[in-house]
Amino acid sequence: MVLSTDLESFQQHLINSPRILALVGSGLSASSGLTTFRGKGGLWRSHDAIDLATPDAFHRDPSLVWQFYSYRRHTSLKARPNKGHFALAELANRKDNFLTLTQNVDGLSQRAGHPPGKLLNLHGDLFTVKCTEFMCSYVGTSYNDPIVPALSESETQIPESELPHCPSCKVGLLRPGVVWFGEPLPFREVTMADKFLMEAKVDLILVVGTSCSVWPAAGYVERVARSGGKVAVFNTDISADMDDMDEEGIDGWAFKGDAAEWLPKALEPIIGKCFVPRQYQYE
Repeated sequence: MVLSTDLESFQQHLINSPRILALVGSGLSASSGLTTFRGKGGLWRSHDAIDLATPDAFHRDPSLVWQFYSYRRHTSLKARPNKGHFALAELANRKDNFLTLTQNVDGLSQRAGHPPGKLLNLHGDLFTVKCTEFMCSYVGTSYNDPIVPALSESETQIPESELPHCPSCKVGLLRPGVVWFGEPLPFREVTMADKFLMEAKVDLILVVGTSCSVWPAAGYVERVARSGGKVAVFNTDISADMDDMDEEGIDGWAFKGDAAEWLPKALEPIIGKCFVPRQYQYE
């Protein structure tokens, strides 16, 4: 079996699909100037980004980790949603039974006007902060750039007293509200995703800018396919995805290239050819 590249047949299935799920990865934000987490350019200074995204790293050197996330917050705030973000947001606004699961933490889908009730942040986001004090449950939001004045400096060891602290207990350090390696996905988001999948058959899953061979993407694709739904991949590198899906007997389409360019064209039968992008926030 070879996955189809026929756009017309995809669009026909899109039109006839009452229930659609989208799974979004970092490849969608690449056209906004944000490098993919594991891909080329995914390193920060002399450190592997993965080594900075763990609870142990934060415990060992909160200054370094906060500088890394301050950099990511800054670049995300300077970035702008691209046509792919706007296209998915428009689909969400026009389609009743639609849900997007995003693995991105950059907030660009929200700023593109994606309705909050149809967007689940599987990996948290850069602008939520949580207290690390055991007895404190504070969770807040901050779009300050930098979040504290000390983080305007670079290449320095910042004293812990000058790092972000909890405004509630006044004791605990704040940490970025992202899911680090070794941590479980957020219970609420996983439960809501499961509910969407179990309530009724999902006719189509859009896999955008992420690999079908990496979890949780692989699990959601497999579940849709097992119930008779089809999969459509939009990614710059789809060769491995196609091999994996061939092995699993998954049926659908694979469109190689920039998802930000593909999505407006592929979703045109529903969102229209010249839809007006919704005004994004935090300009």
